[in-house]
Formats: sequence, C-alpha cells, structure tokens
Amino acid sequence: MKPPTSSTLDRALANKIQSFYSDPGGFVLFAFPWGEPGTELEHESGPDENQKRFLLDVGKAVRERAFNGRDPVMPLLFAIASGHGTGKTVLGAWLASWILSTRPDSIGRVTAGTYTQLESVTWAAIQHWVGLSITGPWFIIQAHGIYHKLRPKTWKLVALTCKEEKAQAFAGQHAKTSTSWYLFDEASLVPDKVWTVAKGGLTDGEPMMFAWGQPERNSGRFYEVNWGREEHQWDHRCFDSRSSRFTNKELIARDIAEYGIDSDFVRVRIRGIHPLASELQFIDRARILGAQQRQVVTFPDDPLIAGFDASGGGSAWNVVRFRRGLDARSIPPLRVPGELSRDRSMLLAKLTEILREQHPDRKIAVMFVDSAYGAPYVERLHTLGFGNVVEVNFGAPSPDRHQANMRAYMWNLCKEWLLHGAIPADDEKLALDLGSPGAHIRPNNQLVIESKESMQKRGLASPDDGDALALTFAQPVPPPTPEPLEECEEFLADQFTFSTGQGGWMR
Repeated sequence: MKPPTSSTLDRALANKIQSFYSDPGGFVLFAFPWGEPGTELEHESGPDENQKRFLLDVGKAVRERAFNGRDPVMPLLFAIASGHGTGKTVLGAWLASWILSTRPDSIGRVTAGTYTQLESVTWAAIQHWVGLSITGPWFIIQAHGIYHKLRPKTWKLVALTCKEEKAQAFAGQHAKTSTSWYLFDEASLVPDKVWTVAKGGLTDGEPMMFAWGQPERNSGRFYEVNWGREEHQWDHRCFDSRSSRFTNKELIARDIAEYGIDSDFVRVRIRGIHPLASELQFIDRARILGAQQRQVVTFPDDPLIAGFDASGGGSAWNVVRFRRGLDARSIPPLRVPGELSRDRSMLLAKLTEILREQHPDRKIAVMFVDSAYGAPYVERLHTLGFGNVVEVNFGAPSPDRHQANMRAYMWNLCKEWLLHGAIPADDEKLALDLGSPGAHIRPNNQLVIESKESMQKRGLASPDDGDALALTFAQPVPPPTPEPLEECEEFLADQFTFSTGQGGWMR
C-alpha cells in the first residue's frame, strides 16, 4: 500500500475540519495541541466552563439557522459583559480560527475599544492562536490581516481601529455565500457610529457579530445590547471574574474588601455588570473630544508650565508636556522611550535644553517632576542652578481633603480644566491616557485614581502622557511679574492722580 500523499492528508484534514462547521467547541479541542508534551498547552486541558457554554450556544445557533450557502439567515449576535481576566480575548481568537477554517470565503473585521487593546492584546492573540491551530499552514498571517493562501482577496480577516471618523472602514463587507462577521473587543469603548456602520454587513449570507468587554458605561450600544432596548435581539451573558478558572481569586477578594461589593469598580472589573455612574472612567470621552476640538485661547502673561513624568524603563515612556493657561496644544511634548533612559545623561541634556530656553514663548516658569523616578533628575537640575524645578510625590497628601493624594488632586484639576482647555486633536496617546484610568470614592469621600499597576493588569499601557499633563496642575503658578520701566512710571504719574482728592481717576 502506498503511503498517503500530502494532498491526500490535506484533503482528509479539510474534511475533518468541515465536520466542525456547527461545532466550535469540538473544533477548539481538535485544532489545538491540548496536553501535548513540549507545547505551550502541555498543562492545559481546554476551555473553562464559561467558554465551553458559550461555544456550545454558538454551535446551537448555527444549527438552528441551517444556512444553505444561498439564502440569507438571521445574524448570530452574541455579547458578553465580563469582569477582568475571564478569557474573552482567547475566546475571540478561537472563534476567529474556527470561522476562518470552516467557512471558505468568509470575511471578518476585528476591532477593540482602544488601539493598544487591538494591537497588543486582541489581534496579537488572534495571530498567535490561528498560527497555533492545525489549520495554521492554510493562512498567511500578516501585521493587520490574515488571508487564505489560495483565495486571499475573498477569504480573510482584517484588524481595524475604531476611531469614529473612520467608521466607514467597516462598511461594504458582504459574503453572500459564506459568513460576514465582526468581533468587537472592549466593546463598551467602540463608538456607536462604528456599530451602526457594521450593521450593514449583517444583511446576507450567514452573518455573525461578537461583542464583549468590561461594561465601562451605562449608555451606548454595548449597554443597549446587554441591558437596554436591543437586549432581546442578542444572546447576552455575564462572565463573573470570581467564577473564571483563570483569575487570581486572592486579588479579587482584596479588591472587593477595598472597594466594596456594590462599588462601580467591582461591578465592572469583577462582576461584569454596568456601573451605576455614567462611566467608570474618571475623565469622560465627551470632555476629551471637546478639548481636542476647542480653539486655543490664552492670555499674554500666562506662565508656561512643564510636567515631567519620568520612566523606570521598559514599556513606559519619559514624557514632558507643556501647558500655558488653557493651551496644552501649541507646544509638542518631549517623549523618550523608557529603554533609552538607562543613559540618564542623554535625557538630562534634553531637560537642560528645555529649561535654558529664553524665548518668551518657550521660557519655562516651573517644571513639575514626578518623584518616583524623577528625583535624580531634580537633584542634578538643582545642582545646575535650575531653581524652577519642583519635585512632586504622587502619593503625598492632597491640598484638598476630597482627594486621597496628590495624584488624585492633580487629575481632578486636569479634569475640570478639560472643560475649557485645548489639547492636540491628533494626539491619540494623550487622549487614550486621559480616558483610561478609572476612579472610585473611598468611604471617607476621598477620590482615588486607579493606579498604573491596576491598569496594566487590565492590559492598558501606563498613562505617562496623562500623568505628565496632570503634573502641570501640581501647584498654582502666577503670571510673571513684569519689571517696572521708569518711562512707564513717569507716564502714569503725569496722566493719573491715584488719590481721593480732585483729579482722581474716578472723577
């Protein structure tokens, strides 16, 4: 008997994979090397109970619709409101591999509420798991797209950012004889306009849409599909972090003890239910958008203030941002990657250059520096004679008793300032940083801003640009006092008599 050829094996694999058309759970168990020695899944057995139930329900919905490859069926609409760390991202990667593998000429688009989430978490997971699958060799995996090797134009999955002004990029997706589908990760942050445009791709074939994430807001489309006017159209559920196999139960217990079981932090981050306040995020998106679109207005004597958030290395950045009154737009920031700050002399030289600037439009009144990693720079700059450099300890007591520490104090002032101030319209990093940290109120009515460590556990980048701008509110900085000119004094003496007698200016 002749040994099987590679084409025979490929055909046998294709037939086997096709048997999982309505069985995503079976596909996941078959396609990945669960428990195989020497693989990354050597000590893993497969999905947890939440993921298994979800995959079973998706398969059931496929069988109920019984798409015949010709007549369109009602779309599969699945939503998950979830706490942190429950395996949603991996679940999305499994679905991507399943749809790509079982549905020739399927077309999908993936997005996430932030660019960082899309690039570093959601899309990275999809690339990894599609490549890990037994069907991985069928596909070309690129930076922002995955394409079938034989029909790349009609059989693909692409990643797109969800900026509202680019919503039309989600239009025009159709697969009449196959599956047109969308995956929205951290869907609470995806603009409503993107949801509306994407809906146009659910009109033919066997369309699908999956949307999940932490329910950061109690308004918007993600809220509507889980608890509002669209909930009857969707299969929706909650993944509680306490019931997930993947979460740190000790950390969860500590967070519940600190914040309270009914706090918005626990409701959103752990229980997977919407916040009672309008948004869990401290600074709302409308406020940020308004500051991006607002015209710059300043007074001639507004002092120029710099905020320097120093990095400890790694993925965090060294950032200096500038603010003159209501203007935090006109002077671009200085941004230096954390890995480059190992050579402190290079960054010190840049700071020195900034502080030595004497042009009236660029002369720094005060530079406030985060003490965590900035203390060595402050000490050296003082030695060099720069007395206008002030060290700020984020954990120090707040001047206002309503904030728990200096960081909360500065961020609160920054939030108020954004109602009238102006920030760059095209600076996505600053906008993302300002809108990322959550907040909660302690039992003693003090405001606490979410820590960088907590944000990193949620997969968010360190808000270095946001902290740098917030530092410009560390202390009030008065306008510079102009040096009196003798000519002006003589002129005033000749023209006005500042007295209550005859000739007074109120006469």
